[in-house]
Amino acid sequence: MPKPTPDYFRRLAPLVAIDAAQDRPTRPVLEAFSGVEMATIPVGTAEDLESAVARARAAQEGWAQRTPAQRADVLDRFSRLVHSHAAELMDIAQAETGKARIYAQEEVIDVALTARYYAKKSAEFLAEQRVKGMLPGATSVRVRYLPKGVVGVISPWNYPLTLAASDAVAALVAGNGVVIKPDSQTPYCALALAELLYEAGLPRELFAVVPGPGSVVGQAIVDTTDYVMFTGSTATGAALAQQAGRRLIGFSAELGGKNPMIVTAGADIDRAVEGAARACFSNSGQLCISIERLYVDKVIADEFTARFAAHVSSMKLDATYDFNADMGSLASAAQIDSTETHVQDAVAKGAKLLAGGRRRADLGPFFYEPTVLTDVTDEMVCHAEETFGPVVSIYPVDSTDEAIKLANQTHYGLNASVFAGSSAEAHAIADRLRAGTVNINEGYASAWASTAAPMGGMGLSGVGRRHGEEGLLKYTEPQTIAEQRFLGVDRAPGIPKGVYRAVTPYAMRAMKYLPGR
Repeated sequence: MPKPTPDYFRRLAPLVAIDAAQDRPTRPVLEAFSGVEMATIPVGTAEDLESAVARARAAQEGWAQRTPAQRADVLDRFSRLVHSHAAELMDIAQAETGKARIYAQEEVIDVALTARYYAKKSAEFLAEQRVKGMLPGATSVRVRYLPKGVVGVISPWNYPLTLAASDAVAALVAGNGVVIKPDSQTPYCALALAELLYEAGLPRELFAVVPGPGSVVGQAIVDTTDYVMFTGSTATGAALAQQAGRRLIGFSAELGGKNPMIVTAGADIDRAVEGAARACFSNSGQLCISIERLYVDKVIADEFTARFAAHVSSMKLDATYDFNADMGSLASAAQIDSTETHVQDAVAKGAKLLAGGRRRADLGPFFYEPTVLTDVTDEMVCHAEETFGPVVSIYPVDSTDEAIKLANQTHYGLNASVFAGSSAEAHAIADRLRAGTVNINEGYASAWASTAAPMGGMGLSGVGRRHGEEGLLKYTEPQTIAEQRFLGVDRAPGIPKGVYRAVTPYAMRAMKYLPGR
């Protein structure tokens, strides 16, 4: 399967929400497998972003007047288009990130499933509700869900299809416009999705892609939009949250993680080894919800460690646009340098290297072997800091209680995984873990792909949730409309005010005996 051709980039380039008549600097977009320039992208400015927001704000008024079902029809068509264009979407995701094709396929499937889910459920979630009023029969109350206006999405490079579309489709079907700043490494993934959204019938002004540096375009998003969705580092998320707070606009973020897996003495070792390899090295470990800490009961730790290290050592790395590789490249020089620094620091301080630990320049400039460490201690950088690369540390533990304690011993709380001897044991462990998602017999996909369930982090791992009802309603402003009829707070027909006020407290207390009160 070939990588995207120059014609593909030329087709998508005009979709950038930047005035093409102006001369402006461009930056190269590299193929991650080779480090060679594939295309260029214009560098957006704050003024470009502000213009895109203004256009989206004007278009959003008409979009919000459509019914949720009419907006959902666009998402349903988009979902089908994603499926029919799966091959070229996988190509562009691989080209811009270097990921193995299996993980590019995960992205495509996720985009289609998320769009289909919200197409199916949005009318239900956004339906006007009748709720109980202050005085039964005398107070009528309804709750409506109004769009925020224009939502700004700042998406990362590691999952440039999923993390652009998952948030955008929910905001769009809620009646908002969306302006997105993709990461500068991966702008064409966002443009590929924009092309399909427009083909599905979305007015072009409602989804604008403005590439550019975060310090310029990202800041302008927080300064001009009505709600911000960010995926990226905890440090940047905290800074953006502070900025959003000054404007009193809504903010949601999925941030970093140092995610644990617990393997108990009774676990199926074969299944745990296979599950751990996928959980640790999917997308070359460049996944907020990937596993970086393995807590294994000492009863099986030696056997598990030996079999896991052998499995990891046999994984196939390759720069290929087909399904023959187990793991692809890292995305950039910065990523491979950071990964190598973590491993070298650990080994220099006494950690043992059981698998991997080397650059693979023979395959491409950003390839690094999947790496397994033991004897990692708390003075090593990789002990508590997120590596965000193909590195995992194994920690033998004396008991399940110790494993749970160590798993929770982090400022993060994004994802966790459990492999145990029984479903009951696994669920008991999961109930004690402080993480936004916990997967049993899997590393991350079960929770992530369950689009009806909320996905997000605790602690330094984020604010808010994506997916599920919460992932849609966060892009709305609930409005309560209450009508008071024949009875009031301080009056009733034919009853003197003094008498009415005297009996009101008793009447309120008696209301608890009414059905449903």
